[in-house]
Amino acid sequence: MRKVACVILVIKRHCNNNSGGGIVRLKKISFENEKLNLDIKEGDKPFVVVYCQGKAKITYLPEHGETKVITHQGRVKRVKFDEGEDF
Repeated sequence: MRKVACVILVIKRHCNNNSGGGIVRLKKISFENEKLNLDIKEGDKPFVVVYCQGKAKITYLPEHGETKVITHQGRVKRVKFDEGEDF
């Protein structure tokens, strides 16, 4: 039986009220020698890094909502976003 390691890293930083948006949510992160190097471009927005089977991806978290990492048989299958807005 082969063991598969999946890591979810959540980094929460001081948030600002600017809600940047885009169509592509998950962006690939390249890494070498089993080390991740992240350039934080969006300033103070909280983000999450998901790693599974030699692939790493980053996404910024919505200002109001949930982000769920769905796994199947020990592997990351998808990332779901459920957003809302204060009324």
